[in-house]
Amino acid sequence: MHCFSFFCKPLPGSPLPADDPGSEDIGEVARMSGFAAGSRAGDARVLENMGLARRVARRFFRAGTNRDDDLVQVAYIGLVKAAQRFEPARGTDFAAYAVPTISGEIKRHLRDHGWFVRPPRAVQELRLRIGEVAPRLTQTLGHRPSLAELATELDEPVDRVREAIDSGAHLRPLSLDAPVGDDADDTLGSLLSRTTGEWERAELGMLLWAALRRLSPRDRRVVQLRFFEDCTQDDIAARVGVTQMTVSRILTRTLRALREDLQEEPAWNRRSA
Repeated sequence: MHCFSFFCKPLPGSPLPADDPGSEDIGEVARMSGFAAGSRAGDARVLENMGLARRVARRFFRAGTNRDDDLVQVAYIGLVKAAQRFEPARGTDFAAYAVPTISGEIKRHLRDHGWFVRPPRAVQELRLRIGEVAPRLTQTLGHRPSLAELATELDEPVDRVREAIDSGAHLRPLSLDAPVGDDADDTLGSLLSRTTGEWERAELGMLLWAALRRLSPRDRRVVQLRFFEDCTQDDIAARVGVTQMTVSRILTRTLRALREDLQEEPAWNRRSA
């Protein structure tokens, strides 16, 4: 059983139109993917669903990066592969078939060309050190420390401190946009995105990191499978050895606790009594 990503929502039967139809060349996309242009029907599916591929790629866009165009090209490659492999006789809607293929191609690209969910160990460790030092330094200085002040305290280059702080944004894979509960309007990702400042994002990222570490091994595994490996509740139940109902209860309980942790003000922001 496959672990499909959370943004693979049911799609309409008809393909989504391209944002600017006719602007891409099917032969070039096919060449990039390593496939030759296929049947006329397959080529038509690619042309008709380029807008869909761009929509999937946008789910992976990150503010402040210059890789967005690359991800669109990778999405096109996934689209061509989906068109080559699609079997209409199976009765599956092409768009519903193509989205997991496109997203899988993007995820493989991200794994091969840079960390996506988990930063390098040295960056993780430095981020944790920042979380320990920042509250004490804030009290000592009487204000939130600058990057330079943190770097001096940690005896680290400013660029490395900035990288560790920026890595907080990468703790949140796109699947965290999934609803927190069956009837909940909030998402775990929205708890991070509500605050847009560099420091605030880093603070919340460190809170999330710490909150996950406080979960029991089983609960942490369930959260990992659901939000970091994009598995369905049925898949998780089979892999963990519990019922789907138990998985649902674990997610509801742990995500409520995580939400409460993330909504608390970071300790180093609180005014001393």
